[in-house]
Amino acid sequence: MTTQHDASAPIVGEGRFQYRPVPGFGALPGGYDYVDAAGVATDSQDRVYIFNRGDRPLIVFDADGNFIRSWGEGMFARPHGIYIDANDHMFITDDAGHTVRKFTLDGELLFTLGTRDQPSDTGVTDMDYRTIKQPAGPFNFPTNVVTAPDGEFYVTDGYGNCRVHRFAADGKLIQSWGSPGDGPGQFHLPHGLFIDSRDRLYVCDRENCRIQIFSRDGQFINEWTHVVRPTNLYIDSDDNVFVAEVGNQAGLCSWMTVPPDSTGAHLAIMDLDDHVHTRWGGGQDPYAPADFYAPHDIWLDSRGAIYVGEVTWAAGGSRGEVTADCPRVRKYVRVSAS
Repeated sequence: MTTQHDASAPIVGEGRFQYRPVPGFGALPGGYDYVDAAGVATDSQDRVYIFNRGDRPLIVFDADGNFIRSWGEGMFARPHGIYIDANDHMFITDDAGHTVRKFTLDGELLFTLGTRDQPSDTGVTDMDYRTIKQPAGPFNFPTNVVTAPDGEFYVTDGYGNCRVHRFAADGKLIQSWGSPGDGPGQFHLPHGLFIDSRDRLYVCDRENCRIQIFSRDGQFINEWTHVVRPTNLYIDSDDNVFVAEVGNQAGLCSWMTVPPDSTGAHLAIMDLDDHVHTRWGGGQDPYAPADFYAPHDIWLDSRGAIYVGEVTWAAGGSRGEVTADCPRVRKYVRVSAS
């Protein structure tokens, strides 16, 4: 069923960055269920791919929200990240399987990096980044992938490691960097990444509440510290930076407590100089079209529409903090500024 734009939905954002939510986008046919929409991406035809932690992991819609197909049953231990490159190749991150795989859009496997169920030896206990004893090679609960224009690609690694890995286009490991900690080039859960037009690599260092910026060979350049537990980001062709922040009300690790002045989930739009254009959300009403509960991934299509995937079950739904109808997929279409 085609999703219609709801003219009554509140406009979010400000200035040049105003958007209207599309309630109900990503509705599933009968017999299908979301658990968590861990990843979201679009291809060159603006078809939307949801990486779902359910019985049907890869779910495909057209840009209007019409269901097309699904695939991937039984292939993944726990879906985490999806990235579609300029050639319509799909990189899939299976964190609990400790693998990164490259596919065609129809599901033909091109290569696999890592060995399923064989994590690298970091000494970590129960995915607790505080217990990592040493950095290691690929992979220990890897999180996401980004490709560079020359075909190289980078992987954040992850829940059980503290590294960024750089690979040649054929999957050969070129370089790794990172160690546990909160200094420059150190990580507490590197969770997402993207490359800008200046050939700089941005890494969401989630539990350090910052985005670190590197050269492509791993030299530290700068950090942004005004974000709250960033999960992933997307940089468009105009170098606008779109950041998903899970905040510190949902998806907390078992040893964490909600601080008295806690900040809920947000979507932020900024420029390459760390100036925030607009920001919305806050977690006050996670069922509302202009709010969030646990945004985990973010992507833009060719028309500038924003897609957000949420992990509502893992972040709190499994404990009764939100109900099953809390949105997993959100879409925002850009509107002209008044």
